[in-house]
Amino acid sequence: MLGVQIKRLAKQSAIYGLGGIVSRLLAIFLLPLYTSYLGTEGFGKIETIVALTAVLVVVLRMGISSAFFRFYFDSTDPARRTLIVRTAFWFTMAMATIGLVLGFAFATPIAHALRFGDDPWLVRAGFVGLWAQMNYQQLTALFRVEERPVAFVSATVANVLITVGMTVLLVVGLDEGATGAVVGNFIGTLAVYFVLLGYRRYQLGLEFDRKLLRAMNKFGLPLVPSALALWAINFIDRFFVAVFKGQSEVGVYSLAVRIASVIAFLMVAFQLAWPAFAYSIEDDAVAKRTYAFVLTYLLLVCSWMSLVLGLLSPWLVQILAPNNSAFWRASEAVGILAFAGTAYAGYVVLAIGIGRARRTQFNWVVTGAAALLNVLLNLALIPPYGMMGAAVSTAVAYVAMFVGMTLNAQRVWPVPYQWRRVLTLSLVAVGLLVIGKAVDAPLPLAIALCLVYPIALLPFRFYLPAELRRLRLS
Repeated sequence: MLGVQIKRLAKQSAIYGLGGIVSRLLAIFLLPLYTSYLGTEGFGKIETIVALTAVLVVVLRMGISSAFFRFYFDSTDPARRTLIVRTAFWFTMAMATIGLVLGFAFATPIAHALRFGDDPWLVRAGFVGLWAQMNYQQLTALFRVEERPVAFVSATVANVLITVGMTVLLVVGLDEGATGAVVGNFIGTLAVYFVLLGYRRYQLGLEFDRKLLRAMNKFGLPLVPSALALWAINFIDRFFVAVFKGQSEVGVYSLAVRIASVIAFLMVAFQLAWPAFAYSIEDDAVAKRTYAFVLTYLLLVCSWMSLVLGLLSPWLVQILAPNNSAFWRASEAVGILAFAGTAYAGYVVLAIGIGRARRTQFNWVVTGAAALLNVLLNLALIPPYGMMGAAVSTAVAYVAMFVGMTLNAQRVWPVPYQWRRVLTLSLVAVGLLVIGKAVDAPLPLAIALCLVYPIALLPFRFYLPAELRRLRLS
């Protein structure tokens, strides 16, 4: 039974991952364009507006996305599910429109506050992107609850292809700079969104249930402070770096974040499949055993990928910024940020038990404490150390959040996680990275250290007998 569940999750994650691979490859294709045509300052502006719209999305959604998944699986009645879809759709549409109007009204003071100079159109473009992204994600969430990853990936790939084409046209062909890059990003989202509106028209009738919305908000609103804290850990360092070191330093740091976000790509594929999969397991005993193995295997993959990114980062940076050596020192922060992403991956698995038990009201305590720690470390470390201080602050905050969520989740809905194996796989990966950095490993040695990771786990008895048997058979 466990094997069937793990294979089901792996299959859905792999299909979602196909869209993520295309998205990530094309995003990597755009990085040399950004580094060459926008420079460190222009790239920093893009990352700053992305950080701003990310926090506003959290506030405006008011937890409706998480509530949508939980409530959808509470009933198998098609009429009830359609009502949930319509209520979530119209609420999202209204909140996104409010955000768009406010963004246009206050574009100039926002531009000055973000150190953009007199460039309100960059802010306005960001808010149009916010409106498009909120509504697009609500519609594509339908494919996820229906467990239709192929349809989801098709929409994602179409979105990315249009986005890349328009971004190249606006940035390279028309020389529209950072504003052109932001506009290019939302054109693809809007185009696919309008297609999905036509495709889903039978589900999106004029129906709205206030009582249902109140119940969904009661579930989702306690998650908003937690989501804001996650935003703070993810993005607030950009603002501190901009204030203390300038937008050029933000640009260099952002390249390190983009490379380390390969871990985020893995997590996107996993997160898209995970909520629907996790909630669909009805038997609690089966669910707990499944969750335990999922945590171990996910952290194994993410730790290995973090090791690869950290050791190969000097060469990756030079490939992505071949014409601008000012970006090259970004490689110093990649390994730290990648392992920070691995800690977040563990947090995502742990948090699902609390969602299953519907006891989300204390999530904000864990994430809030980690966010506060992150802010304090940013204030202490960024002025003297710049982007490296930001990277260390992020990593410490994510580890603290993982530990805090472990304590909270085990109190609410205990799961027999395999802690010895988790600790083993983490320490071995970090140890190999430290060795590689300490000896300033040349490329052949860096590759060798990456490949030796699964073998290095053997003397520490990481693998279970059944896993060893399967490895021998394969």
